[in-house]
Amino acid sequence: MYLKQLIKQFENKEQILNLDLTNELHLSKIQELVNSLYSETKIIEEISALEQEMINEKNNFSLIAHSAVKITKSKQILAEIKEKIHLTIVFAVYKEHNRILTKEEHEHGEDFLMRKIKQMDDLTSEFSNISWDMIIVDDGCPENSGKVAESILKEKYKGNNVEVLYLKDAINDQNPVVKELKSTDDSRKGGSIEYGMWYAAKKDIENHIIIYTDADLSTHLGQCGLLVDGIINHEKNVSIASRREPESVVLKTGSRNLRGKLFIYFWKRMLRRLNYIVDTQCGFKAFTAETVKEIILNNEEKKFAFDIELLLKTDIFKRESIKKVPIAWIDSADASTTTDLQPYLDMLKAIVELYHKYVTANAESHMFAYFVKSLTEEEWEILVEHVPEGIQIKSPIHYDIYSETKVDDFKKIIEKYSTQEN
Repeated sequence: MYLKQLIKQFENKEQILNLDLTNELHLSKIQELVNSLYSETKIIEEISALEQEMINEKNNFSLIAHSAVKITKSKQILAEIKEKIHLTIVFAVYKEHNRILTKEEHEHGEDFLMRKIKQMDDLTSEFSNISWDMIIVDDGCPENSGKVAESILKEKYKGNNVEVLYLKDAINDQNPVVKELKSTDDSRKGGSIEYGMWYAAKKDIENHIIIYTDADLSTHLGQCGLLVDGIINHEKNVSIASRREPESVVLKTGSRNLRGKLFIYFWKRMLRRLNYIVDTQCGFKAFTAETVKEIILNNEEKKFAFDIELLLKTDIFKRESIKKVPIAWIDSADASTTTDLQPYLDMLKAIVELYHKYVTANAESHMFAYFVKSLTEEEWEILVEHVPEGIQIKSPIHYDIYSETKVDDFKKIIEKYSTQEN
């Protein structure tokens, strides 16, 4: 296949093995390969066939090549859409005052705002039927990340389609989407993302798709077309990026795997109606504006489990209306405001509340809900250190079927290792 030969020629020339999405050279090389592939691609089936062939030989291709193919596919999807669509990108900033700067301005600078803008321009500029805007929401940052973003836009960006909002203003104005919040301290990204989505959905725009992402550069926005495909071509209400699909390409630098597996196993025992989903926490999700209007108000969770409430309410609004999308994802954890020790137990306890509010009770889910609610941090750490073998060896994509590890098994682990430590 000529496209495969084109990639091999590129890789032999460039020799970039460890992709860094904060590196300007690497980003430019991705775009260079995207441009070459896109110019040679006539129909979406060609790039889809290449993608699958490369997945079958995943380790024989660089992360740059895999990422470029995903972005090329994304662009080809948009090229074949004839109706007008509008994309709104929403993300929250909290203590991003250094990372939003350039590398020359700060050692941790990623210039993520201007790079996100460029990624959207590169993806959509040649399509007259596709427009976009971007909403940055300051989540109560004590270092005024929102003001820094405003100053960068004023100095470097001439467009009028990017704006900065402040969660504290919404709270002060008693905005209905954040009525549960007394201050920005009650939000951990969730309040800001939901405020940005609500604000975007109020605009009267035809075929409006609202996408929220993370502030970092883990997900290249050139992949937005992959999410759009799930909504426009597969007629789903919501399209979510998943790092757990066989066709996904993921580089992680941390040690989250077993914690993440245990987290997924537990929430799947409580929220059975979402069992067809695996990765609820990837910060790259698209919603139709109509769906946002249906699910955005009166939500319980404004912290790290807010994604799950939005997905749960979407599925209640319309059963199995969520499309999973394989993506290329490069961990940006080294400079992140979160760490490998993500608040999984806090999220699970929040999910217990969502279970009681939204889900019809059943015996097994009830037992897991009450068990999770009783867990202490020390007990959670014991479970993380001694994850049952069945959960370890199984892929989370099978946890909808695999449920052999019961509450009593977890209790025995805690009892055994608590006794040993004492």
